[in-house]
Amino acid sequence: MDYFLIYKPFGVHSQFKPDGEKPGLGTLHDFPKDVYPVGRLDADSEGLLLLTNDTAINKRLLHPRFKHHRTYLIQVEGTITQEAIDKLCAGVSISIDGREHFTAPAKAKIIPPPELPERNPPIRFRKTVPDSWLELTITEGKNRQVRKMTAAVGFPTLRLVRWKIEDLTMENPEPGMVVELDRDTVFKKLKL
Repeated sequence: MDYFLIYKPFGVHSQFKPDGEKPGLGTLHDFPKDVYPVGRLDADSEGLLLLTNDTAINKRLLHPRFKHHRTYLIQVEGTITQEAIDKLCAGVSISIDGREHFTAPAKAKIIPPPELPERNPPIRFRKTVPDSWLELTITEGKNRQVRKMTAAVGFPTLRLVRWKIEDLTMENPEPGMVVELDRDTVFKKLKL
C-alpha cells in the first residue's frame, strides 16, 4: 500500500486532472495510478491531504460515525471575539445543499498569527480592516463547512489551512510538498 501526505497549495483542485484553469494534484508529484485523495480540500483552501490506495482507510476517515479530528488554522476578517469562539464550540447553524444543518460541537481558540508558508497569491491586505487567527478542530466534513461556520459567527474566512488530521501533520510544510509515509506511521497518527 502507498501513503502520501501532501500540502495542497492554494488554487489546486483535490483531483488529479486540471479543472479549467486550476491545476490538479497530478501536477505535484508522479503518484502511482491507483492512489486517490481521502477527502478533499476546496481549490481556495490549502494544507494537508492524504493520498492512498488503501481502500480500508477511506471509510474509517470519511464515515461520520468515526468522528476523526481535523484541525484548521483560519485567518478571518475582523478581530474575532470570545463570544464567536464559544458559538463555534457549541455548534452553529449553516446551510448544506439548501437545508439547515447544526454543526457538531467543535474545539476553537484564538491564536497568534501562525508561521505558515507564503500563499500565492497572498491574502489581500487592507489597512482599515483588521484580521485575526483561530484554530478550529471539527469532526464533520460538510461542503465548505469551516467557511460557513466562521461566516455564521460574523467573521468571514480569508485563509483556510488544514493543519492536522488527528495527529498526522507535516514539519516545515511548503506548498506542493509530498511526503511518503509507511502504513504503521499513518495508522498510529490517525489513531486507526
